[in-house]
Amino acid sequence: MSTTDAVAFWDGVYAARPAAGGPQPNVRLTETVTGLPPTDALDLGCGDGGDALWLARLGWHVTAVDISAVAVERLAALARSHGLDDRLTTVRHDVHESFPPGRFDLVCAHYLHTPFALDRATVLRSAAHALRPGGRLLVVDHGSAAPWSWNQDPDIRYPSPREVAAGIDLDPQTWTVERAEASGRTAAGPDGRTAEVTDHVLLIRRAP
Repeated sequence: MSTTDAVAFWDGVYAARPAAGGPQPNVRLTETVTGLPPTDALDLGCGDGGDALWLARLGWHVTAVDISAVAVERLAALARSHGLDDRLTTVRHDVHESFPPGRFDLVCAHYLHTPFALDRATVLRSAAHALRPGGRLLVVDHGSAAPWSWNQDPDIRYPSPREVAAGIDLDPQTWTVERAEASGRTAAGPDGRTAEVTDHVLLIRRAP
């Protein structure tokens, strides 16, 4: 499957959703970042933009990346409407092909899953290398499927955070795993339904 197929798929996913007027940040981000000094952040797979907007409101300068033009155009419009466009830059980018340039104190990748070819280990390794000294990489993966998820494969296996960390294969002298756990929460879907889901949370910090 080509990049064109992936773009069309994800444009279709976001076009089918109503435009979110005020998307909410992911709880794993808020519990990780609250209290940190706001500097530069990269949001990989920004989607509806709740994380990027929340960070920008806190004073972070955010680069928000998604393969979907629908997603990034909507987020750019939201940033302008909230007066945050000076702190939030949206970029349509295919991380299967290349990694966004820059150095960051925070890189977050929430639910960076796709039915198309993606070497996630390479992408997340690039994310770790894009951190400044002392910076953090937050990877939050699905540990279960919500009823509204695009992936309802009953045989899907969800790698543990430790397995994800092992796949990234970072030098422990430079990068430290600060958190690797499964955590439950109540999720809200785009149609207003709620469900109990499991997140796989991995937090890696680059040595100061």
